[in-house]
Amino acid sequence: MVVGDFAEERDTMIIGAGPGGYVAAIRAAELGQKVTVVEKEYIGGVCLNVGCIPSKALISAGHRFQEAKDSKIFGIKNIQDPILDFKVTQDWKDHQVVDRLTGGVEMLLKKHKVEVVRGEAYMHDNHTLRVMNGDHTGQTYKFKHLIIATGSRPVEIPGFKFSGRVVDSTGGLNLPEVPKELVVIGGGYIGSELAGAYANLGAHVKILEGTPQILPNFEKDMVKLVLNSFKKKGVDVITNAMAKNSEQDDSGVTVTYAVDGKETEIHADYVMVTVGRRPNTDDMGLEYTDVKLTKRGLIEVDEQGRTAAEDIYAIGDIVAGAALAHKAFAEAKVAAGAISGKKTANDYVSIPAVCFTDPELATVGMTKADAEAAGLQVKTSKFPFAGNGRAISLNSMDGFFRLVSTKDEGTIVGAQIAGPGASDLISELSVAVNGGMNVEDLALTIHPHPTLGEVVQEAADEAMGYPTHI
Repeated sequence: MVVGDFAEERDTMIIGAGPGGYVAAIRAAELGQKVTVVEKEYIGGVCLNVGCIPSKALISAGHRFQEAKDSKIFGIKNIQDPILDFKVTQDWKDHQVVDRLTGGVEMLLKKHKVEVVRGEAYMHDNHTLRVMNGDHTGQTYKFKHLIIATGSRPVEIPGFKFSGRVVDSTGGLNLPEVPKELVVIGGGYIGSELAGAYANLGAHVKILEGTPQILPNFEKDMVKLVLNSFKKKGVDVITNAMAKNSEQDDSGVTVTYAVDGKETEIHADYVMVTVGRRPNTDDMGLEYTDVKLTKRGLIEVDEQGRTAAEDIYAIGDIVAGAALAHKAFAEAKVAAGAISGKKTANDYVSIPAVCFTDPELATVGMTKADAEAAGLQVKTSKFPFAGNGRAISLNSMDGFFRLVSTKDEGTIVGAQIAGPGASDLISELSVAVNGGMNVEDLALTIHPHPTLGEVVQEAADEAMGYPTHI
């Protein structure tokens, strides 16, 4: 503690106002705790400001632009060539989408009487932290309970320092114009989503992926559909490619990469690096506490998010598991409940994962391979969107829905969707997996017609041996 600095006492403090932090604050306040949130940059965190939400806005803009360019199949002809004003697109994304949501979060925090302290938190011990402001002043706080929700940041790789025309995903979302040539290093879900968005907006995109397959967290037959879509859009996907270095000037940037030891140079207007993220657990004084870190810098926690320091909890990207906002939401509620003495616990059985590519991909629970590796006897049942009336009327017939169920009792242990509306359809399957439902439960649930959701019932019918439309 700084000499002359009198520590202020607080009940529950939260470091970070991202998806995990602000949800933890609201739930803790609802449970009767007096809450103080420390945030150094964004209310709403990376997700609302420079991640999940603005990326989906650009993806939506890209789809609208493509529809405006070509809707001949619907009989819409003689449309003048649409012109994209990307400044207007960016203004809409920033002010009508992001600002609206972050403003909503601020309103909710205020409604729940959550105190927001601006600055950067540094730990002193298991019950004390100091918040430093930009003017080098600070305030020390003593807390009863603490939830750390500091999130993650993009990984920077050698030869590609983030500056100028070499950008991370945040920079990629805020380009001043749609590049004629864009190189994306890293074909995970962030890189693939933004590659597709910019391709739809008119860019020629090259993806350099270091492994044999983009989107490694999804099954190959799902990824194949995305690759087919990329090919139609003119996106070049180069796998087993190791990015070596970059050189930039006022007009563009040159990237050198190697495949099987052979080096190649390509020129682009911008290079976006999306090779992963690292947890924000360094340089915050955790070494002065009993909190334990893994070799990757993740905080070790129990099933309630409690660290080795009994009154300190950690949630979101800084703990083990997928770096997903909805995972952080769930962990936030568990940690806030634990502080209030409730018997809460994290359950990761049915966390869905979604990628907003063309087509959309979504998965929950186990794949067939996962289930068999776990010793389960399972089968799969599959229904194509080409057999769904709503998908046909939308002219979005690529893709399929697949159920993974046990052979003996038909218990649903997983599902995968590649196709229109996958991001929304997966929620029903998350309920099914989480609730231990069986295929008969889905087959006997009447789904409205004509809707995309009918593929769920159709696949369940097939799993029971009574397929109707296939």
